[in-house]
Amino acid sequence: MGVWLGYPLADPVVGLLIAAAILVIVWQSGKLVFLRLLDGVDPDVIEEIRHASSHVEGVADVAEVRARWVGHRLRAEVNVAVDPEVSVAEGHAVAREVNHRLMHELGYLEAAVVHVDPSQESGEEHRYVSHSHDGLPTHSH
Repeated sequence: MGVWLGYPLADPVVGLLIAAAILVIVWQSGKLVFLRLLDGVDPDVIEEIRHASSHVEGVADVAEVRARWVGHRLRAEVNVAVDPEVSVAEGHAVAREVNHRLMHELGYLEAAVVHVDPSQESGEEHRYVSHSHDGLPTHSH
């Protein structure tokens, strides 16, 4: 079209601009696909899960949030800390409410596993304690 209007370089320049636009789109899509292949989750998604969990009554702290994509759906694991004086039933109710809130607020979430810890023992460092069996070398599970 550019040649027909008397601008012989217009067609190649437009072709290069279109090629550049296609390369940008491929680059952005490729980064997202590669991130998903490595089970990567956008840090904003992790923060959304943490934020929603922390606003449930009875949650003293959100110790860990782990998430991974399974196809087009997201699965999450959340460790929340509660008052150590609450009963097992009350802790369970808090976990159910965290799960309920996550499922309602995050439409892309397929499932959430919520683990409840007493607030003084929340976090991974309390879960994997080294110990030994009958004199065998110290190890952790």
